[in-house]
Amino acid sequence: MTTTHVEEPDLPDGITPGELDDEARRDLRGLQKDTADVVAKHLVAAGMLVDEDPEQALAHARYARRRASRIAVVREAAGIVAYHAGEWNEALGELRAARRMGGGPGHLAVMADIERALGRPERALELVRAPEAKELGKAETIELAIVAAGARRDLGEFDAAVVGLQIPELEPTRREPWSPRLFYAYADNLLAAGRESDALQWFVHTVDADADGETDAGERIAELTGEPVDDDGVTFQGEDEVELESVDSDTDSDTDPDTGEDDGVVADEADTHADADADTDEDADEVTVSATSAEVTVEPDAEVATTAEVATTAEADAVQAGTTGGAETAGGAETAAEVEPVVVEPADQPDESPADGAGDR
Repeated sequence: MTTTHVEEPDLPDGITPGELDDEARRDLRGLQKDTADVVAKHLVAAGMLVDEDPEQALAHARYARRRASRIAVVREAAGIVAYHAGEWNEALGELRAARRMGGGPGHLAVMADIERALGRPERALELVRAPEAKELGKAETIELAIVAAGARRDLGEFDAAVVGLQIPELEPTRREPWSPRLFYAYADNLLAAGRESDALQWFVHTVDADADGETDAGERIAELTGEPVDDDGVTFQGEDEVELESVDSDTDSDTDPDTGEDDGVVADEADTHADADADTDEDADEVTVSATSAEVTVEPDAEVATTAEVATTAEADAVQAGTTGGAETAGGAETAAEVEPVVVEPADQPDESPADGAGDR
């Protein structure tokens, strides 16, 4: 009998047997201590590398299997790593062996998915209906339901795939570890069944639940809508309100300190007066200037008091005759010391308010 030699792969620096979980270490107690430590290190290395380098992880798992082929946890680990590496037949054989050695339901969902990958969806559904499926925990049960839906889709049973995922856990407000994958699978099967609008809604639910970016639901939304996806995956409303606050802040910064009125508003009012019909007798009670959806109300009949009013009685009368902010200019307000005691005839108000071009945008 020829024994196949498996070369030991180099271990990453710093790995210790103690990094293996306690339950797996207990299963290795039947080995000699030196052998148990070596196997434990390679299992740890396989677990570390399985996502970033499945092939190298498989090399460590195969070596551990060679050193401890009669230990169920080693065969189970070898099967899971082979599954991630795409070695379907090897993975299925190792997981079957682990079930025979350790009993229990094993990794039914993984085994059913391997049957799908091998083009045998009927066998996948047989595993879903196996008595051992009742022994699975919640997460494993949901994973098995996802695989079963995929198998039915492989058989062309699109509606049955959708119905098979309509379980109590399919609630968009729930945030369980399995929620993103369940929502995504449901959306994907809805799309396969031709229900595009429903699929889009569930892809949105997936994005909301997928805080860790486990799925590519954002990209699927972009494909269905033809629009790019924001970095956060969700488009928030309210950006116009934020922009409005900025506009209001700028408006407040231009307010005249003496009168409390806005220079920009006074300039708009002056332009309005210049364009108005001089023969119009009607006075507008109020001029409303709207800029970027923010309305600013100006009272044209408000009198502006200056410190010149306390100089003499004659000067006070002259200033009061100026009316409607006569001490202000479009470029800003004059100081009290610069006010000349002159009489200014009040300008007529325009027929319409607000002025042309200053309406709501």
